Amino acid sequence: MTLPQTPDNWRKSSRSSNQTNCVEVGRVGDGAAVRDTKDRSAGYVTTTRQQWTAFLDAVKNNRFE
Repeated sequence: MTLPQTPDNWRKSSRSSNQTNCVEVGRVGDGAAVRDTKDRSAGYVTTTRQQWTAFLDAVKNNRFE
C-alpha cells in the first residue's frame, strides 16, 4: 500500500496537557503518521491501519514495559 506523502489532522493526546515531551498522530490515507512534538521538523513515521491498530492494542493491554 502506498500512503500519501503529507499527513493531516495532527493531534496530541488530551492527557499530555501542556507537556512538550510527547508525540502527535496524524492521518495518512488509510493509516497514521507519528511525530515528536519537540522537533516536528525532524519528520514522521507512517504506519498502515493494521499496524496502528496492533500497536494501540498492545499499549492498551500493557505489552510494553
